[in-house]
Amino acid sequence: MVAGRSRRQPDHRRGRAIRDQGASAQAEAMTGGVARRSLLAGIVATLATRAFGHDYKAAPASPPAHDPLATQFGGAFSLLDHTGKRVTDVDFRGRFMLVYFGFSRCADTCPVDLPVIAQALDALGPAADRIAPLFISVDPANDTPAVMATYVANVHPRLIGLSGSEAEIAATAKAYKVHRRKLTQAHHGHGEYTIDHGSLTYLMGPDGRFLTLLPHKTSPERMAAVLRKYLS
Repeated sequence: MVAGRSRRQPDHRRGRAIRDQGASAQAEAMTGGVARRSLLAGIVATLATRAFGHDYKAAPASPPAHDPLATQFGGAFSLLDHTGKRVTDVDFRGRFMLVYFGFSRCADTCPVDLPVIAQALDALGPAADRIAPLFISVDPANDTPAVMATYVANVHPRLIGLSGSEAEIAATAKAYKVHRRKLTQAHHGHGEYTIDHGSLTYLMGPDGRFLTLLPHKTSPERMAAVLRKYLS
C-alpha cells in the first residue's frame, strides 16, 4: 500500500506479506503466540483446499454446526453505512456477506481487489442479489459516510461502504483478524499517512457464519466460480 512496505520490514510484521507467503502470514501478523499462529495457519490451509482444491465441489452452502472454522472469523458489528445509517451484521441476515477491509485513500491492494469483487458480482447476474458486498474502512478518521459514498459509487453500485468510530472499527477488524497499522513515510507531509492492512475477502453465510476466504489477487473468474458454488 505504500512504497517500501514489506521488503523493508520483517514478513511476520506486515499484513502485505500475504502476497509473498499467503494468508497464513497475515494471520500471524494479527495474533500473538506460536499456538495461535499455528491454529490460524491450519485454518487458512484448510480453507484453501475447501475453496480451490479438488474437493471444492463438496463444499456445503452453509457449514455444519460443529464446523470449527465457522467461528474463527467474523462476529457482531455496528457501523455506519455510506448513507449515514447505522447498520449491524444482523441487517444482512438472509444474504451472503462478501467482506473486504480497506480505505478510500488506499493506493495498493484496494484498487486491485475491489474491481475483482465488482466484476465477480456482474458475472453472477441476478444471483448477485443474494450477496451483500461490504467495504469496511480501516481509516475511520478520514472515511466518513460522505467519503465512503463517493468512493463506493466509483467501484460498483451494489457495494456498501461501512465506517464508524475508531473503537467500532478496531472491534470489527479484530473479529475478522484483520491486521491494520498506520504508517508514516519520509515523503509524507505533515499529518499524512497510509495504512498497512490485511487484504483477504471473507465470505459469510446467510446466517452470518464464516464460510471461506479469497486471497489478494484472486481473479474475477475464480471469485465468481466460488460464489456460484456457495449460492447453488
